[in-house]
Amino acid sequence: MKKTILTIAVAISCAVTGIYANETNNDPVLNTEVSTNLELSSFCKAIMKGDLETVQKLIDLGEDVNKKSLGMTPAHFAARYNKPEILKVLINNGADLKARCDKGYTVKKYAELSNAMEALKVLKVAMKG
Repeated sequence: MKKTILTIAVAISCAVTGIYANETNNDPVLNTEVSTNLELSSFCKAIMKGDLETVQKLIDLGEDVNKKSLGMTPAHFAARYNKPEILKVLINNGADLKARCDKGYTVKKYAELSNAMEALKVLKVAMKG
């Protein structure tokens, strides 16, 4: 009886909060499955917004430039959203440009899929050196 009540409570909780383990993202570039950990890091949010000042402050405070959020590294986000200046800062602070997201894409592939020409230029220069 206790198991039944607990199972029903969990099911209702998930239904009310809208958490579905197999829900998928409709973004054709990202196309990632949504898990119960739906939090995008503040660091990656700042990257997506193009907030260079906040990105630099967080790095100065010890933010890991290779820590994944939603399956992608900060460099993936910078490439995906065409933020070349932020991408340069990440590279200068040790971003791994060969890292793959959880779907297997490289930073360069995200830039290509997003037609992020400025980010591609930064990556081209960085990968030569």
